[in-house]
Amino acid sequence: MIESIISLGQGFLTAVTPINLLMAVLGAFIGTFVGVLPGLGPTSAIAMLLPVTSVLEPSQAIIMLAGIYYGSMYGGSTTAILLNIPGEASSVPTCLDGYQLARQGRGGPALGIAAIGSFIAGMVGLVGLVFFAPFLAEQAIKFGPPERFAVMVLALTVTSGLSGGSLVKAAIMGLFGFMLSLAGLGTFSGLFRFQFGIDALSGGFEMVSIVIGLFAITEVLKNIGERQTAISPDQIGNVYPSRSDLKQSAGAIAAGSVIGFVMGLLPGCSAAVTSFLSYDIVKKFSKRRSLFGKGAIEGVAAPEAANNATSSAGFIPLLSLGIPASPPLAVLLAGLMIYGVQPGPLLFSQQGGFVWTVIASMIIGNVALLLLNLPLIGLWARLTRVPFGVMGPVILMLSVIGAYSVRNSLFDVLVAVLFGFVGYFLYKFNWPVMPLILCFILGPMLEQSFIQSMSMSAGSFGIFFTRPLALAFLVVAALMIVISGLLVRRTKQRLQQEGSGQISPLS
Repeated sequence: MIESIISLGQGFLTAVTPINLLMAVLGAFIGTFVGVLPGLGPTSAIAMLLPVTSVLEPSQAIIMLAGIYYGSMYGGSTTAILLNIPGEASSVPTCLDGYQLARQGRGGPALGIAAIGSFIAGMVGLVGLVFFAPFLAEQAIKFGPPERFAVMVLALTVTSGLSGGSLVKAAIMGLFGFMLSLAGLGTFSGLFRFQFGIDALSGGFEMVSIVIGLFAITEVLKNIGERQTAISPDQIGNVYPSRSDLKQSAGAIAAGSVIGFVMGLLPGCSAAVTSFLSYDIVKKFSKRRSLFGKGAIEGVAAPEAANNATSSAGFIPLLSLGIPASPPLAVLLAGLMIYGVQPGPLLFSQQGGFVWTVIASMIIGNVALLLLNLPLIGLWARLTRVPFGVMGPVILMLSVIGAYSVRNSLFDVLVAVLFGFVGYFLYKFNWPVMPLILCFILGPMLEQSFIQSMSMSAGSFGIFFTRPLALAFLVVAALMIVISGLLVRRTKQRLQQEGSGQISPLS
């Protein structure tokens, strides 16, 4: 524990350099800006802005991407409260009472409580990250290839949770993603695979192009023709919650923070699950439960605290085991790997300076998020009125530039556009996208660990069942499929009750 505090202190020394401070604040601001735009969520925001950070040093880029992540998570609450549009499933509970408060002229206090609750819950999650992630990584450093393979299998069971409940669809999409990852030069054979005589495929598919296509371009296609009705910025009222609002929200923020953090440690347990769970628990034990759904401030505080605590807690399995717990973190994992950072057991020992600088910057960014957002709530409210007909072409332009800039390749632009239409097709027919992305990212590592394990055991699969840790991970993976299935089913039922069943419960 003392060692973590010392390392964090050293991280702060680097994090407070002018350029790192600027990246943390800028990331929080840009993330909020993008998150506020109707129809864009954190996953799309990170995917779209990932190439923009390519001009930066790795630590600066990841600091900015992390800021974009939690900034866009907060920005999503603005559209939920003022437009009644839950860009992510985790924002649906916020809509229930937030929009009602906005219609009553109390949108300002609702946004203020969302900002305060997000800040407190985010700090709770970051404290857990500081003390728990190094311990987990220290244990994981003892892993050999069989254990690493079993961890990858555990990570892939997240696909059952990310599938929205359909294991068959998840398996098909996961296999598709794994096949895509095989294209290009083979790691061990040195031979080209799935190249089809196309020179541009010699290096395989570019991760950024696929991510931009499946999220940013697909988002544009989804939003064409949609119309929203916004609350006027003049109707949001005072942005600072009253003492009574704070008193009524304190318990809800505390409950949301604890539920969000604990549940967020489980791979596959997304912010959508924890926000609904915390909303239901707070409502059940509230003395003002009759006001829920009609404009209870606690109904905003609990889910917003939960989804932000979950977001912070998700960094623990991401950094210490390389397991992304949610779709935005899966895209962030792609960003880390693009910058040559391999999350996992060795991250804290081999790149300690980097990881502690990023964690310290996340604490700074979380404070900046609160200080920026309370005074700027009026500005964010005005941005919600920008029609998507204006924003769509801008997003498309950024997407094309981003896809081209990585390898200066028109082929990558074509891949991004193609996967944009593929993503739209998958959305229309309710096929999950995240298993594809996760298997595409983890495919090469899974292949490497498997081949090394087979070499160690002379081709015997028994090596995965005779080593205790590897066996334990495989058992946990099986349990995760069952637990994720139960939680997703419950969340889907709640989404259908609230008339938002078309949104993936784990988006």
